[in-house]
Amino acid sequence: MDIAWEDLVLIKQGKEPGDPWVITVNCPDKVGLGCDVCRIVLDFGLCITKGDFCTDGYWCYIVLWAVPQTSSITVDWERLKKLLLSACPSFLMSSYFNQKSSGSPPLLYMLKVFCLDRKGLLHDVTKALCQLELSIERVKVMTTPDGKLLNLFFITDNTDLLHTSKRREEACKHLDVVLGEYCISCELQLAGPESASHLDFSTLSEAVAEELFSHNLLRKEASLQTLSPDMDKVNLGAITVDDFLSPAHTLLQIQCVDQKSVVYDILRTLKDFNIQIAYGRISPSVEGSRNVDLFIQKADGKKIVEPDSQIALCSHLKEAMLHPMRVTMANRGPDAELFVANQVELSGKGRPRVFYDVTFSLKMLGICVFSAEIRRHLTSDREWEVYRFLLGESQEFPLASSRARTEIVDRVRRTLMGW
Repeated sequence: MDIAWEDLVLIKQGKEPGDPWVITVNCPDKVGLGCDVCRIVLDFGLCITKGDFCTDGYWCYIVLWAVPQTSSITVDWERLKKLLLSACPSFLMSSYFNQKSSGSPPLLYMLKVFCLDRKGLLHDVTKALCQLELSIERVKVMTTPDGKLLNLFFITDNTDLLHTSKRREEACKHLDVVLGEYCISCELQLAGPESASHLDFSTLSEAVAEELFSHNLLRKEASLQTLSPDMDKVNLGAITVDDFLSPAHTLLQIQCVDQKSVVYDILRTLKDFNIQIAYGRISPSVEGSRNVDLFIQKADGKKIVEPDSQIALCSHLKEAMLHPMRVTMANRGPDAELFVANQVELSGKGRPRVFYDVTFSLKMLGICVFSAEIRRHLTSDREWEVYRFLLGESQEFPLASSRARTEIVDRVRRTLMGW
């Protein structure tokens, strides 16, 4: 097919103010392409309102209608297009973006920000990093005895320019402007071997691990997983598998509660199962419920007819749709600690904008964060990303109160789900 590289991705503004933007990806196909596209869209603070997928196994056509999750989000549409182009499996793209081999991970940098503490500061730094197109891989935040805050962010650069002194200086200058008089110092350098201790896997208590990683959430909600009235909606989740309608494909008909990343969660699960979408339609949300129809095949081009395979796929899809984020609180000595966990893609990629959403929730609640970290955790069958926040006392939310903890967990979950 003769097509100019710039036409592989097209982004058009809606006809009327407030109408969704239309994102079209027309490129060679690969298993998991839809997941990769949706992940990038989600990372830009966009919510997919509807979508269509079609492929002949060699060439893929994806159309997504998307809107900013909030009115305060400013989207760099040109940058979004470039990142979507980089996700297209095309030889032309690798030469255009001067990419390294696909097996080479991006360079990891350590950003050290030392500043005076205040409520909401951690989110302001996180927001600034998003504006700079710097992706947070790990975090270590510590409060010093004299009330200052030491932030260690292990980051990668979406523009691949942090190796230049100009880009590093621009990043530190932007952070200095955002923090103003609260900023004491800002250093940005390539992460060295001494940083390995901050990247280790986390250790959790048995009780917290059971709360976060339990497989019984679909059958029995744990005490802190059913706090919000919105959680009653999860009972809407239903999946129908049809192997008779199409001679070459298995049809998945999904009805689920709508949340801002549900399309990504569905496609992430299919990618992890190495399943290809031949045709798909994502219907608009109606009264908080969304329908998704997908004609799928295994990577070898065959239908999914084995009962055990169908049961396993449906179980993982329900878990991904209904409980993509796990949120709980636990005691840490005399203090309270907030835990948020999400599954990591088999490719090793974490979930976008989680740290941003959690710190935003805590800022809106007026709760200070004494320390925070992002680490990975291994269970018997999955790798998880775990976010830990040691919280400060608040007059409005006394952390010894179970009611206050309930409200904190509820607010954080609602923000993560877009409710």
